[in-house]
Amino acid sequence: MTPQNQQHAHNSIAGTAADRVRIFDTTLRDGEQAPGFSMDRRAKLRMAHMLEAVGVDIIEAGFPQASPDDFAAVAEIATSLKTPTICALARCQAGDIDSAGQALERARHSRIHLFLSTSPLHREHKLNMSKAQVIDTAVAAIERARKLCHEVEFSAEDAMRTEPDFLAEVFSAAVAAGATTLNAPDTVGYMTPAEVAERFTWLRQHVQGADQVIFSSHCHDDLGMAVANSLAAVSAGARQVECTINGIGERAGNASLEEIVMALKVRAPHFGVDTRIDTRKLYPASRLLTQLTGQAMPRNKAIVGENAFAHESGIHQHGMLKHRGTYEIMRPQDVGIAETKLVMGKHSGRAALRQRLETLGHTPDDAALDAIFARFKTLADKKREVHDEDLEAIALGLDPDAAGPWRLVQLNTSTHLGGSASASVKLRHDDGRETAEAAIGDGPVDAVLRAIERATGSDLQLTDFQVRAVSEGGDAQGQAQLTARHAAREWHGHGISTDIVEATAQAALAIVNRIERQTPATPPVAVAHL
Repeated sequence: MTPQNQQHAHNSIAGTAADRVRIFDTTLRDGEQAPGFSMDRRAKLRMAHMLEAVGVDIIEAGFPQASPDDFAAVAEIATSLKTPTICALARCQAGDIDSAGQALERARHSRIHLFLSTSPLHREHKLNMSKAQVIDTAVAAIERARKLCHEVEFSAEDAMRTEPDFLAEVFSAAVAAGATTLNAPDTVGYMTPAEVAERFTWLRQHVQGADQVIFSSHCHDDLGMAVANSLAAVSAGARQVECTINGIGERAGNASLEEIVMALKVRAPHFGVDTRIDTRKLYPASRLLTQLTGQAMPRNKAIVGENAFAHESGIHQHGMLKHRGTYEIMRPQDVGIAETKLVMGKHSGRAALRQRLETLGHTPDDAALDAIFARFKTLADKKREVHDEDLEAIALGLDPDAAGPWRLVQLNTSTHLGGSASASVKLRHDDGRETAEAAIGDGPVDAVLRAIERATGSDLQLTDFQVRAVSEGGDAQGQAQLTARHAAREWHGHGISTDIVEATAQAALAIVNRIERQTPATPPVAVAHL
């Protein structure tokens, strides 16, 4: 890189608006290296494109020296992405730095992220270095990296347990050597928000050249304070936050990107800063990560968890029906979730039940609602959640525990080379009819859905499909939840089985049965085959 390009990159960083916080995403590096979250090159590239769509400023794509596959992933991401700065991690060692530089050669905006331990504990037991050796090593590494990328970030590993005077000395030397971002990480999640704010305030006052660089926060969640500590750093002048989607990362994880971004947005008058994140893509990004890693989120995860915009308590549901602001400080649509969910369970009240029944097309009078409510409460005491098909059965005077009118008699599936699959189903109707059909699909789930459509004569356009475990162990039960469009309306169904394909078939039949129960005069026509 030419000296002119280096100076341009330095000036662009130093001139960053004081009211904007840069979001540095390390999902593909710190997050991915945590046990259970490893991703291959193709998965990392998919996630990187999603992060670009989210509007992340800097993507730490990996640690090129760690493995040939990590090097290749960083290089491919650097080549493919256009908007964000692509960052590669490196120890303050020549081999690491050169490897990072090579991986980033084709990036439109590149950064090498150097790290070196500075705390007494790490200097003595990990590095076996003196203070002077640490400074000399950092300076030499920064000077080497500057020749290979647009920007250099320097992280003082375990900064928060480093003597403040020495940390300021190291950072001052890093600025003089050409670093454009200084990261003071809480590597082991030890600090409190007040301590973090005090430390960043002190560093900005004592680091020479502090006005020429961006200060960055990188907090771990060992004591559950990663997000709070990151926000405290922002309040004290940090203008870059290092974080991950869903808060994944070493040990208890990193600060959660979606929580930080939404805190800065919802409490904008308090923090006085903004980000360039498209918050409507936070939930899709979260869902993609869970799909790529196979690691589900807790239901109560802030911002993107299944319960984040769900309400079961009757008091809360009544308040929500009167005014959303009673129990929600942000709209689900702001983070990419379609709508608030009023979960029907044993804590729900009449107001929520009436509203849900009206959504399903039922408008009982007060006397009928009282009877329906009594049956609903009896059923809710038996089940964790009362689903739409249960409510419709109650409203129609049917037994909600009874299946039908269509029932699954037989199900067979097989998977073929090339990714396709076939499924055959045999169904029986309450009126005595039997029908059998077979279909080919992209996979066993797609095939069984097509076979059921043919067997029942239904036209279902699948709009959402979710699977989750509802028990533990090798014989765990899985719950399939389907949403399909039929006759210009959304229909929901669920099924539970130790075989997820069977659970999907039960969920599809639940939708078909609901459609038929609502239109009994024109039942689906089914023709026997096979």
